[in-house]
Amino acid sequence: MLERVIIVLAGALALVLGGHGLLPDLGGFTPVLESGLPWLGVAVPFLLLGALPARSWKAVAAALVPATVWGVMFGPALLRRPPGGPSDLSVATLNVGVTNDASGRAVQRLAEGRDLVALQELTPGGPAAKALGETFPYHYQVTTVGLWSRFPIVEARKADIGLDWARALRAVVNTPKGRVTVYVMHLASARPGETDLRDKNLSYVRRIVDADDSRRLLLLGDLNTATTDRNRSGLVPPLLDAQQEAGSGLGFTWPASFPVTRPDHILYRGLTATGAAVEEAAGSDHRAAVATLRF
Repeated sequence: MLERVIIVLAGALALVLGGHGLLPDLGGFTPVLESGLPWLGVAVPFLLLGALPARSWKAVAAALVPATVWGVMFGPALLRRPPGGPSDLSVATLNVGVTNDASGRAVQRLAEGRDLVALQELTPGGPAAKALGETFPYHYQVTTVGLWSRFPIVEARKADIGLDWARALRAVVNTPKGRVTVYVMHLASARPGETDLRDKNLSYVRRIVDADDSRRLLLLGDLNTATTDRNRSGLVPPLLDAQQEAGSGLGFTWPASFPVTRPDHILYRGLTATGAAVEEAAGSDHRAAVATLRF
């Protein structure tokens, strides 16, 4: 009986890992499951431990199937090393936290050596905005999202992502190597059974990206969409993910105390990512996503 249970559970786990994209939405539950998909690998050691008292090589072999699937899916990210080399642009994005009393200190550290800093959940005129204003000569803010730049912002406007309030912007930054179009966005939250508005936002974002003919484009922000969420597949491709291309590890950013997923992203086209990482940010419930890119 134990052997059969382990074989069935191992088969189900392997199918969920490898075929999660084929699962029905299940009232918004599946995208949430996908957000924590890498953590399903934690079940493999328990299956192997259960196979020992069963004294069954069949059970052991069955337990190794989901382990193999997990390794194929996430092993490359754990083994990847940043390509490095020269870079022309250093960027960061952070959901600073609207109730974060330490936001000024968080962004001061984040701004060190950076060319572009994108923030979400800003308090207009709050400590984060003031701190970055002392470091960067150029900025543009739309309600609770903002962009700070070392280089001139030559165009700027809010962007429509399908929300009743503005939580996205588009800016064109004139760098010494050429212009870059930068979007900063904060999409609607995604919870079990409550992903419809977030999904609507993602469809708006895809249309924005498709309609923008900028040679170089950056999309920074809290997209409330994990790297493994099926709904993000509409953005990657056509865009590339800095963490997946040049980061080491899975790059989880939320919650800050013990990150289990990655809703914060640096997506791009027309550039080459040379490095990507995650940094702590004082007081925020998110960690910052950072990257360096080359023209």
